[in-house]
Amino acid sequence: MKNILIIDLELGNLKVFEHKLKLNNFDIKISSSKAAIKAADILILPGVGNFAEAMNFLIKNNLIDILNYKVLEKKTPIFGICLGLQLFTEFSEEGNVKGLGWIKGITQKFRFSKKNYKVPHIGWNTLNFKKKSILLKDIIEQQFFYFIHSYYLNEIKPEAILTTTNYGIDFVSSIEYENIAGTQFHPEKSHKDGLKIIFNFLEKYQDTVNV
Repeated sequence: MKNILIIDLELGNLKVFEHKLKLNNFDIKISSSKAAIKAADILILPGVGNFAEAMNFLIKNNLIDILNYKVLEKKTPIFGICLGLQLFTEFSEEGNVKGLGWIKGITQKFRFSKKNYKVPHIGWNTLNFKKKSILLKDIIEQQFFYFIHSYYLNEIKPEAILTTTNYGIDFVSSIEYENIAGTQFHPEKSHKDGLKIIFNFLEKYQDTVNV
């Protein structure tokens, strides 16, 4: 069984997420150490909080080089969630800072003139499929998933876009490009369908998975 690591950015409670995956017999660890990242077969980068603070954490703990090595050189599979996904982009308006740059595009804030669209976008919303993927196996289009975010991915190349969601505009709600994938919504808060997307990702890179 593959060694799966949840990277701890110290920006949220990861124990519930870890518990849900362990209930399904995945070998999960939580750490932000270089050694753990280097040893991991699959990486998960969750995140709740501020883009600039998250990047500062990675820089302060000297994790950029090891992450670039694992993801870009070794092609280690990585799944980003919400802020974790946004960190994959080149730049964010949240703090006006550079991101990891693994996915061409930027992270920018929702801006609406219509009062019926509040920021942040909070609650349940649907997905529009843009390409076929094992990540969407057994997921019905227009199924609801849970979102909570003020920023979204923009200027993403079409071949990386897995799904979009409409909230005043059509925005990228998940990506998949080579070994890099992620969701703007929170799969761990989206009941069995959300967890199924995580399981599908892990299944893609594991020999055996109990789902």
